[in-house]
This record gives sequence, C-alpha cells and structure tokens, in this order.
Amino acid sequence: MTKPVALITGASAGLGVKFARQLSARGHRLVLAARRKDRLDALVSELGNARAVAIDLSKAGSAAKLVADIAGAGEHIDLLINNAGFGLKGRFAELDANRQREMIDLNVGSLTDLCRAVAPDMVERRSGGILNVASTAAFQPGPYMAVYFATKAYVLSFTEALHEELKPHGVKVTALCPGPTRTEFGAVAGFGEKGTFDRMAMDAASVVRAGLKGLDKNRALVVPGLINKIGAASTRFVPRPLVRKIAGAIKF
Repeated sequence: MTKPVALITGASAGLGVKFARQLSARGHRLVLAARRKDRLDALVSELGNARAVAIDLSKAGSAAKLVADIAGAGEHIDLLINNAGFGLKGRFAELDANRQREMIDLNVGSLTDLCRAVAPDMVERRSGGILNVASTAAFQPGPYMAVYFATKAYVLSFTEALHEELKPHGVKVTALCPGPTRTEFGAVAGFGEKGTFDRMAMDAASVVRAGLKGLDKNRALVVPGLINKIGAASTRFVPRPLVRKIAGAIKF
C-alpha cells in the first residue's frame, strides 16, 4: 500500500523549515523538496520522519519529476504545501529577463502543475489538503516588484477557485497570504536592511501556525496579523490609481 506524506516545496529555508517542523510535530511523514541538498539533509536528520528531494522547481518538467519520485517511493501526497517561490525588487525593464521568467515558472507554473498532479487522487480518496503560499502582494499591483506581485495575484485567484471546486469532494484548499515575514525572502529580493520590510515583519513560525490552522478549518484565505488583514482589506475601498501609487512609493 502507498503511504501518505506531506510534500513541502521550498523546504530548505524560511517558511518551509517551519512548515516541516510543525507538520513533523503533528506526526506527518514528510517529503522535503528544494534546491539546497545540504540544508535538506540537515533538516531530515533533525526531524527523523522525513526524506529529501533536491530539485529546482523553476526548471521545465521538474514538478512531474518530483511527483514521479514520490510515486516511485511508494508514497502518495496527502498534504501539499506549495511554499517554493521568490521575488525580485527593481524596475521591470532593468531586472534580468531570465530570472524574472524563472520567477513565473516557479511561483506560478510549478505550483499549478503540482496542484494538478495531486488533485485527482485527493478527489478520488475524498480527502487531502493543499496550502498555497501567496502573499498580501496578491491584493494590489506592485510597481518595482511587478512580476512578483502578479504571480501572487495568480496564486490567490487560482487557490480560491480551487477551494470551491474541491470542497464538495472533501479536499481542503487554502491560500496563505502573509505580509513581510522574517525569512531569507527579503535578502533574495534585494531589500535593504532596516527598511519597512524589516520593521513590519512577522516571525515565520506564527505565519505557518496561522496557515495550518486555516487549512484545518478549510478556510479559502488566511491573512496572518492584524495590520496585514487591514492592509489587504483596504485595497477594496481605495481607488485603484491610488493603490498603485501607494504600493510604488513604499521603500523596502
């Protein structure tokens, strides 16, 4: 018989590590996927009930390769945590074109591919869960992070739709939309130190705890933190041109 596992992408750092630790504490068997094998191996050694798959999910065909690896190990995905992703700060016309395309392929493409890969089995079993990590960036356009904000808008819209489709089949689907969080995200994106991002950042463990609690209750959307909730809700009432200008004026 196949064994149920929780698959966590982007598991080598930040939210991914916290997801692994909290789900391990809940008794889940884990498959941890990320690029950095040394970090994955260290986490596997710490947790004991996990195995690592070193893979770059921004590459074509990588999601299918990961799913095949899991099937080959006699496992099935009972819980999918689509956490892998990154952002870039700067002018769209000046940022590296290939790197921006990798962002789309990872944040949007592989996330969608993995959802498509696991959904039929979950529907057939009438159980399972999918948590897609979006962002408060999903609620407005983001000048100087245009592609990143757009990818997260996709993740939010897609996840909410999937929530409605799979709910009658006993499958839980949640979009987790954190605001600034203390992880490596800011350094990768190119944010300066001691900026707005750092001042507003939540701790990663609290963000993950809120996301898993929301998934347990099958909430379509989870926005951790009061300030983030207010910010996300306010975009519905502020004129769109003003939202764009405010987003573009924030200094990270």
